[in-house]
Amino acid sequence: MSALPTTQEKTIPDATNYKGAPAERSKTGGWSASAMILGGEVMERMTTLGIAVNLVTYLTGTMHLGNAESANVVTNFLGTSFMLCLLGGFLADTFLGRYRTIAIFAAVQATGVAILAMSTKIPSLHPPKCTGDSGGPCERATSKQLTVLYLALYMTALGTGGLKSSVSGFGSDQFDDTDEKERKQMLKFFNWFYFFVSTGSLAAVTVLVYIQDNQGRVWGYGICAVAILVALTVFLSGTKKYRYKKPVGSPLTQIAVVFVAAWRKRHLQPPSDSSFFFHEDYIPADGLQSNKQRLPHSNQFRFLDKAAMKDSSGTEAMKNNKWYLTTLTDVEEVKLVLRMLPIWATTIMFWCIHAQMTTFSVSQAVTMDCHIGKTFKIPPASMTVFLIGTILLTVPFYDRFVAPVAKKLLMNPHGLSPLQRVGTGLVFSVLSMVAAAAIEIKRLKEARSHGLVHTPHSKIPMTVFWLVPQFFLVGVGEAFMYMGQLDFFLRECPKGMKTMSTGLFLSTLALGFFFSSLLVSIVNKLTAHGKPWLADNLNQGKLYDFYWLLALLSAINVVIYFVAAKWYVYKEKRFAEVGIELEEQENVGNFH
Repeated sequence: MSALPTTQEKTIPDATNYKGAPAERSKTGGWSASAMILGGEVMERMTTLGIAVNLVTYLTGTMHLGNAESANVVTNFLGTSFMLCLLGGFLADTFLGRYRTIAIFAAVQATGVAILAMSTKIPSLHPPKCTGDSGGPCERATSKQLTVLYLALYMTALGTGGLKSSVSGFGSDQFDDTDEKERKQMLKFFNWFYFFVSTGSLAAVTVLVYIQDNQGRVWGYGICAVAILVALTVFLSGTKKYRYKKPVGSPLTQIAVVFVAAWRKRHLQPPSDSSFFFHEDYIPADGLQSNKQRLPHSNQFRFLDKAAMKDSSGTEAMKNNKWYLTTLTDVEEVKLVLRMLPIWATTIMFWCIHAQMTTFSVSQAVTMDCHIGKTFKIPPASMTVFLIGTILLTVPFYDRFVAPVAKKLLMNPHGLSPLQRVGTGLVFSVLSMVAAAAIEIKRLKEARSHGLVHTPHSKIPMTVFWLVPQFFLVGVGEAFMYMGQLDFFLRECPKGMKTMSTGLFLSTLALGFFFSSLLVSIVNKLTAHGKPWLADNLNQGKLYDFYWLLALLSAINVVIYFVAAKWYVYKEKRFAEVGIELEEQENVGNFH
């Protein structure tokens, strides 16, 4: 007898439509809904990168800031953009939901870019043009002019943070991961998402940068503002098509809950028998069943065990308060995150190295011959295309050639492990700074041999393509670092805190850019009285020493990383030792 045909459920179990009713499978979600979301990511990526990669030339050439100060403005802008992703993610997970977060922060970003565009057009909002013929220093931007600039940049950063935190997640919400067909479509969505991220990046460092340099910043930034508004309009037009999921709370809240509950019971002595801990699958105050996988008790970070201890002296209200009593599984999930922190901390240095590609490397390019042939001249900031292109080529090269060899040599079905890929990326970061220092020494020799040391606005007869090696090495390093970091955080974050993987990843980028700002400030202050390393006239500075310093710090960081990686035990192996099999974990797509 043949089996009865099964009918697919008409509604999605954990999703609603725009009215709050159960979402119908045939009328909501899918490719038509996700396509309206993808456009917003293209515009966000194009805008943020289009501003960032060419910002240092605007700050030095138009606002007349020094090289070190300009570099810090860029890295602080990028660091803030990535750090605000944590705020955007928290608001989306806890209060607003992803749809409202995208809509609100897209409008904020568009406003910021519009202010930036207007500030480049209105003469009173930037200093008079400096030709360098007067012999005196150029007039620096006033505090009022800089205030308007910073207002525009940080409004843009706020909008970027909100968008970046929610777009990929809301796109994946349009597919039901309990349905095999839609789960396959979700994987394709992430592939297309990465394609559109790459498209936006390439458009930013080529077309948009060219327009900024040749047609004016007002056109370049104005196009971005209009593009974001168009993308927002398209996004809002899909309101009736989307599937919505209720905010489930932020993993940051869970971490805070565990630490607060442990602190409130700090006077208690943790029991040796784990059966005395609170093991229930629900928190009575919430009355909600948990779908988390139960985790075994571990002996690390035992202070946190107190959060799951039952205190007989507490009142009934306190016992039912999650800020006083939480489950042992919640505690163990927080411990899993803490174990990742040494790896997390040692990846920050890579993004500090990466920051130099949008700051001093662009400043170097400004002083060099940017011609291709006799007539066409590429914008200095477009050198970033070699970094992005290298990333796009390295990923398939790894899949086609490196991974198969690594599988055979290391007996690992996945090729290089996540930690091995991260380590490879860190090694390339050291090599990139060695190459950058050597190339800068050659650039200075050319400047001296042609008598251009005291004429910073003159072009050194040395092709800008000498800078390609440092962009190439950072690009290869980023491909390995990006794949390794994301895979590591996705794999090792507990199932109940899966969105924490995004926060851990993006926070390393933010802190890397902020560390670059700190390092530049310290170096600039310590070397200001002699021959400054980061001089406003690069031909009179010692930028190569700064690159040597970064290479040294990165090399030390690599050694520390290898020690941390050697110490780290993968979650799967740790649980296998106590006879627990990990439940399958959903992928969380995120692209920076």
